[in-house]
Order: sequence, then C-alpha cells, then structure tokens
Amino acid sequence: MSGARNINRPGLDAIRDKGWLAANRYLVLRRISQLTVLFLFLSGPWFGLWIAKGNLASSLTFGILPLTDPYLFVQSLAAGFMPAASALIGAAIVIAFYALFGGRLYCAWVCPVNPLTDLAAWLRRRLGLKSGRAPDGNTRYWVLAGSLLAAALTSTLVWEWVNPVSIVQRSLIFGLSGSLLVVFAIFFYDLLVASRGWCGHLCPMGVFYGLLGQKSLLRITADQRGRCDDCMDCFAVCPEPQVIRPALKKAGQDSPLILDRDCTNCGRCIDVCNKHVFHFTHRFDQRSDS
Repeated sequence: MSGARNINRPGLDAIRDKGWLAANRYLVLRRISQLTVLFLFLSGPWFGLWIAKGNLASSLTFGILPLTDPYLFVQSLAAGFMPAASALIGAAIVIAFYALFGGRLYCAWVCPVNPLTDLAAWLRRRLGLKSGRAPDGNTRYWVLAGSLLAAALTSTLVWEWVNPVSIVQRSLIFGLSGSLLVVFAIFFYDLLVASRGWCGHLCPMGVFYGLLGQKSLLRITADQRGRCDDCMDCFAVCPEPQVIRPALKKAGQDSPLILDRDCTNCGRCIDVCNKHVFHFTHRFDQRSDS
C-alpha cells in the first residue's frame, strides 16, 4: 500500500522495483513518437528535407502516400465541399489504421498538444492541486456536433480556426507565437481549473477518434488483476481513469480487457504498476488470473 502514501507521485514503487526506464517505457516511446511525427513535417521547412509535405490535417509522405485527417474530411463534407480523390484515399488509410489499432492512439502517440496536457496533469499532482471542476464528460460530444453544425451553417472549416493541433504546427513552422495563446490557455485550464479538462472533456478530435476506433483490435488488459494491491497509481496517471475500473474491478464486465473507446492506449497504467497487472494484447484475449 506504499503507492497510496505517494498519491502526488504515482509510480515510485514501479521505479523502485523495475527501474526508471521500465517504469516510464511507454511514456518515453510516446514522446519519441510525437517528436518523430513533428520532425517529419518540420524537416522540410527547417532543413529542406521534405519527408512529409503538409500537416496532420492533410499530407503527402515521400511524394506518394496521402494521409488525411478523417475529422477534417467529415468537416469538409459538412461544409459542402467534396474533397479530392487523394484526400478520400488519405482519409480511408487513416480510418483503417485507427479502426484497427485504436482511435485514441492518435491522442497519446501523435497529437502534439498531448505533452502539454500531460505536463499540466503532472504539475497538478506534484503541487497537490484539487481545485476546480471539470465539465460533464459528454460535453465533448456536444462540441463535436457543434463543430460540424458550424461547418454546415458557415460553409467553412470553423474548427480549424482554433484547432490547437494545427496552431502548434503553424507556430513551429511560421513562428506565429501569438497564436499559441490558445495552447497556453489549454495548459492553464488543465492545470488550474479542471484536471485533464481539455483532452478528457472538451476536445472534439479525441471523441471523434474514440468513435472511430471503438471496436479496435489493440487493447490493454488487466489480466493479472488478482495481483492488484489498490495503490491507485494507475488511476492517478490515466488520462481517462474511468476506463480502468470495469476491467480491473469487474465493475459491470467479467472481461479483463479495457474496452472503453475513451482509452488512449498510452500504456501509463502498465508503466506505473509494480505488480505487472496490465499488458497490451488484442480484443479477443479473455485470459485472466481471476
């Protein structure tokens, strides 16, 4: 139960038992993934090495592979635009990937805003901040619907004006520091007002990708849940802690799989658990020690 005494510093027991790197393996891999994705786009304007032209909304990699954000694609349809054939192919590729591996994999492994919201969550824990109240979890569905309705009413991609993902990329390429005010607002909102408020309660991209990958193959399992000592470290670091309980505590399901579409497959529950309760697996793996 020592983890419970370190509520503001979850994962200390895992570091002690597994070593720092093993206790932060997926965190490190996610940062490498996010930086690599950014480099693919920034290598052109920064160094003249054009690997991926465009941005996370729409790109062409190595001059061959088109990739299109399906959320942008749907917004375009709502606004009355018929995207080009290459955009349709790019959206189909992205949809197939996230439908197979988990839609919110995008949030944890690709989105450039994620490190900032993770930092805000880490600071909240370290500072012991408990103030504020997050909006209802269904708010993000309303934001998603509102963004599509706004696109239909204005015939423009309204969300892209304030999309923090696009803002981060534009700012890095063109040095538009003033536009980063939106991103800083998200950081301080998460830090001072609502824990995981943006990603967990407001971001329409997250909920869109969650819907996209709700039947995905890749899953995290609590197959060794009998070893759980209720230290609560996994709940402390999880960006969507409500997804853990059904699998770990048999709350409404017998399966040890985390099946909730809001799971980001970030792997932090695996990292911080010194009892090795959690593992990556596939959705058909029903093995459990209890």
